[in-house]
Amino acid sequence: MKGQEWYQADDVAEEYDNKRFSKGGQLIDRREKEAVLEAIMPVEDQNILEIACGTGRFSVMLAEQGADVVGLDISAAMLQQGRKKTQNVALEGTLEFLRGDAGRLPFPDDHFDTVIAMRFFHLADDPEAFLEEMNRVSSEQIVFDTFNRFSSRSVYNWALPMGSRLYSKSEVAVLLAKTNLTLVDVEDDFIVPYGLYRSIPNSLASPIRTLDEAIGNLPVSDHLASVSYWNTRVR
Repeated sequence: MKGQEWYQADDVAEEYDNKRFSKGGQLIDRREKEAVLEAIMPVEDQNILEIACGTGRFSVMLAEQGADVVGLDISAAMLQQGRKKTQNVALEGTLEFLRGDAGRLPFPDDHFDTVIAMRFFHLADDPEAFLEEMNRVSSEQIVFDTFNRFSSRSVYNWALPMGSRLYSKSEVAVLLAKTNLTLVDVEDDFIVPYGLYRSIPNSLASPIRTLDEAIGNLPVSDHLASVSYWNTRVR
């Protein structure tokens, strides 16, 4: 995985949410959570695994909605931040944070109803192998996102501390075919790069987001969107 040492540092974990999901980054956080919920609702009583859960943004949200969730990540520091989020929080479901390797998941076949992986595949050195492992432990559904090759992200991708693997739609289609997954739906979003939203206050980010969404509704914009949310079913 790209950038493992950087990602597992204590100071990075402590500042992770504040740097990425404060100010205009709150728009990104809301949109990503919306995409996950749209794909897998209703989640009550579902058994869900989140791969690369980080600080638990999605794991905590799903447990609050009534799901039984395991959040798995390679970074002990990130998991500790996730556990802090659950303090004094009443969860409708259950939540366990577990340190582990996404390439060798410590679960039996078909153990979870749904597996999600957000902000993961851009770091995967062997995306097919990771997707196969996710498929192995899921009995029904896999939801993940990718950063797109023909987008504004390609302009500054080289400067990111962890780098990114960028995908074309055809590459993801091949991955799904190889791993025996059926595409249910894909949503494309964010013409404006994430980095801009993170660096400006909400008062500026909101009107930019409105324009971004308007452009995003045009048919041609699917090829310019920086991120895609993939909802797939296990065959």
